[in-house]
Order: sequence, then structure tokens, then C-alpha cells
Amino acid sequence: MGKTAFIFPGQGAQSVGMGKDAYDAVPAARDLFLTADEQLGFPLSSIIFNGPDEDLKQTVNTQPALLATSLAYLEAIRGKGIEPDYVAGHSLGEYSALVCAGVLSFEEAVSIVRARGEYMEAAVPGGQGAMAAVLGADREALSALCKSITAEGHVVELANMNCPGQIVISGSAEGVAAASERVKEAGGKRAIPLEVSGPFHSTLMKEAANRLADKLEQAAFNTPSVPVVANVTARPVEDAAAIRGLLVEQVYSPVLWHDSVEWMITQGVDTFVEIGPGSVLSGLIKKIDKSVKVINVNSLDSVSSLETVV
Repeated sequence: MGKTAFIFPGQGAQSVGMGKDAYDAVPAARDLFLTADEQLGFPLSSIIFNGPDEDLKQTVNTQPALLATSLAYLEAIRGKGIEPDYVAGHSLGEYSALVCAGVLSFEEAVSIVRARGEYMEAAVPGGQGAMAAVLGADREALSALCKSITAEGHVVELANMNCPGQIVISGSAEGVAAASERVKEAGGKRAIPLEVSGPFHSTLMKEAANRLADKLEQAAFNTPSVPVVANVTARPVEDAAAIRGLLVEQVYSPVLWHDSVEWMITQGVDTFVEIGPGSVLSGLIKKIDKSVKVINVNSLDSVSSLETVV
């Protein structure tokens, strides 16, 4: 019998109107959105459902919005008789995974990710940082290129190991521009600039990580009910103190998504259920291993597709 992993998307998956079907039809999902509004002290749910898009795109809003929406769809599938053997999330999505595994309460998590978004936006002044998706490059060669450019005085680092042939780089605007121009030296085809408000998952985020560490110290962490595969190590983490430390590191370290998915497959996972808006992670997993089953739960209509897993 194969195993199942629940996976949760990160920033970039958001869209105005996401989760409204769950809010309207699933009382537990509605409670989550209302709890987020109450916890944060402003109507986040109104921004999620009605926009405007530029408000939803602000990192301080995007992060709690995605957390709430992903967990609303998780509520919609509760009682379907499917439980994960592993959980994981991409960057911000790791917090959804931690709530799913009972490590954090939703109330604490939504407050933490709102603060995380604030700290990340404040860490580097607008326009000074950048990110780009590099297509076709070799990981080792791209890492060497980034180290060489950083040594010249312009920080650029590997940020997201997404799937074969897709690695995101992050750093100073100058560093990312230089690496983007030279991707062919690392076997890359091209670099696509990303619409982001800062150089996430680079060492330029260390100030944000330090501030987040203080916030995390105030939160209650429980032992996970199911293994949570961490972005930083691509391995399960079960100790509450270790989870705290890895969440701090995650802010300025690469997201080892490709490695995490491959590791779960070696453990017998043959079904991945992406819970939350969009289908970014499903696309990445299909590029990592075409033989595994991938199911999207990004609407109430898609919940019925889970019947094939149960």
C-alpha cells in the first residue's frame, strides 16, 4: 500500500476570490477565515475574497491569506477518511503543514506568518533585492556561479530548488541581474525575473530571521502528529525546539523542495495531495517524478477527486 503526503503551496499561489467556496459551504472553513480576521484585527477575508489584487499581493497579507485558504480546504476534506503519512509545504506553506500536523494552532500560526511577512518586507528596502527563476541550469554549476558573483561584492544565492531544470536565485538586484546574464555558464537556458517584494531565502533576510526567532519563542509548539518534512533539511523534524530553529533558518536558507519530494518518494509516498490555491506544486512534482499520483484540492469541486485515494 502506497503512502500519501499532504503538501501546501507558498507565496505566488494566491488569487482574489480563493477559498470563497469553502467559506460559503463549510462551517469549519468559515470559522478559520473569521478567526484570522479576529486574530489580526482587520478583515483579511475581505481582501482575500474581494481584493484588490495589489493588496492581496502585499507579503504581509499574502502570507496569512494563503495559510487561511489552504487550511480552509483542509477542513473541507476532513472526514473523507484520508490521512497523510507525511506533510510538507513550500516556504510559507510549511506553516500550513505544521498546523495540519498539530504543531501550531491556527491562531498562533496566522499571527506568526503576518509578522513573518512584515519582517521580510522590512529587511531590504524596495528595489534593492530581487529573485529570478533559472531554467535548465546544473545546481552545482549555478551555485559556483553565484558564489563567484557574491565574492565580487554582489550577493546572489540559490533560493528554491524546485524541480529538475528550475532553480530560483535570490539576492541583491545587482547580483541577481549579473547571474541572470551569465546563466549559460551554468548550463542554463534563461532567467525569468520574479515579481516579489524582496530577496527571500537569501542571507539578506537574516535580520528578518532574527526578529522572527523572537516571535517564535513566544509561541507554543507541539510534537507533530505526522512527520513534517522541513524545507531546510528535506527530512522529517519531530522535536518542537528543532522545528523552531529550522523555521528561523528557513527565512534565509534555500527551500529544498526537489530534495524533499524525492525523499518522500523513497519512503513509499506515491500520492501527493496539494491542498490550497493554484497548482504550482503539482506541476513541480510531475517534473520530479511522472510515476506518482498528484491530486489538487484548490476548490470544493476538486474535493471529490480524493475519493480515488481513499
